[in-house]
Amino acid sequence: MDEDTRYEAVRSRDGRFDGAFFFAVRTTGIYCRPSCPAVTPKRHNVRFFRTAAAAQGSGFRACRRCRPDAVPGSAEWNARADVVGRAMRLIGDGVVDREGVGGLADRLGYSARQVQRQLTAELGAGPVALARAQRAHTARVLLQTTELPITEIAFASGFASVRQFNDTVRAVYATTPSRLREAAPGGRVARRGSPAAGIPLRLAHRGPYQATPVFDLLQGEAVPGVEEVTGAPGARTYRRTLRLPYGHAVVAVEERTGATTGAGGGAHPGGWLDARLRLTDPRDLTTAVQRLRRLFDLDADPYAVDERLAEDPRLAPLVAARPGLRSPGAADPAEAAVRALVGTAAAERLVQRYGKALDAPSGSLTHLFPEAAVLAEAEPDGSLGALAAALADGTVRLDPGADRDDAEAALRALPGLDPVVVAAIRVRALGDPDVAAPGLDIPDDWRPWRSYAVRHLLVEGELRN
Repeated sequence: MDEDTRYEAVRSRDGRFDGAFFFAVRTTGIYCRPSCPAVTPKRHNVRFFRTAAAAQGSGFRACRRCRPDAVPGSAEWNARADVVGRAMRLIGDGVVDREGVGGLADRLGYSARQVQRQLTAELGAGPVALARAQRAHTARVLLQTTELPITEIAFASGFASVRQFNDTVRAVYATTPSRLREAAPGGRVARRGSPAAGIPLRLAHRGPYQATPVFDLLQGEAVPGVEEVTGAPGARTYRRTLRLPYGHAVVAVEERTGATTGAGGGAHPGGWLDARLRLTDPRDLTTAVQRLRRLFDLDADPYAVDERLAEDPRLAPLVAARPGLRSPGAADPAEAAVRALVGTAAAERLVQRYGKALDAPSGSLTHLFPEAAVLAEAEPDGSLGALAAALADGTVRLDPGADRDDAEAALRALPGLDPVVVAAIRVRALGDPDVAAPGLDIPDDWRPWRSYAVRHLLVEGELRN
């Protein structure tokens, strides 16, 4: 998009572009999402940025009305396979906070200087600034939804010190942490989260969202002990355990159907899914949220997907019937790979034999899915043993920054993994939006959204899982 096109999106308050870019107003020193309901500024006073971090780095503060830090992530980062896209996925997963820029660079196979240069050249911000913007958003969420002490929130958000936390909150939100907490929508009543009860969140998405097919899929493949789906269709709750870098979590996401209103009621608004996260360590909040976003495909651009697929006569009626159909990913890529290989029934057996039991079961949720290293030692033979060993020693990488083509080549080299299993792993564990179902005539015209096209055919019943 050129700047004139971006300005038209701002002028029409077009929510389709929330998260795709940000705009800032020179006269106010504030940056916003495109759908901000405030009076549209004059064109010569507007600057555009690819990321919130770039706007913050140029001295602009986040708008308190449209909360630009709460937008869905850019769909571009999930679709792109280059180093910038991979870096953004890793930063979203909290790698910079846990391992520093050096750890990010090692995972990408580049030097820290090369990563800094590429991100700054394309996005206007380096990895430290991008991670800082993410930490600021996490801090705001914790301040406004929980009663955790501010000192705990500082470290849970990934800051190295309380002073750094205070300085960042003042720079990004032009207020203190205490005042930011007081300004929570709904006041003190809204801050009902705690480590025991869980942190309530709204997981934003852009455009229409077909929740029913997603929850149908999750219900059909749920592994007892690790997952459950309860409630009647249209009002179901998906719950699961989740292993995280610092601990584990029990997460719950509510099925939400019907139209929702986005910020400012602009054109093509989005909506959200309500979630609650019960974490053993609050430092895992950012990572847990990002993994849920990948599982539910919340950062997709349904407008781009639907526009392309609707050009095909076979898919057009399916797109019209289900606008905004998503291609779900995985909350735990290694787990998704094992499950794609062995199936749901065998996965339940693995959980009961080798899964780590929770100290305190949560209803029917009793275990974490077994780690790859545990499976490799317990069942070393056959295709499962080969896959588990490759995941454990890094021969196969499925983390958010993995190179998808390299991962597929490594998977194909393992014994017993046929093309159907490898394709399923690429779709779910790696979140690839453009995977063709093996053995089927999938037109190139469906690129770069073939994973979504296959989902349409599966939901319609023209294909079988």
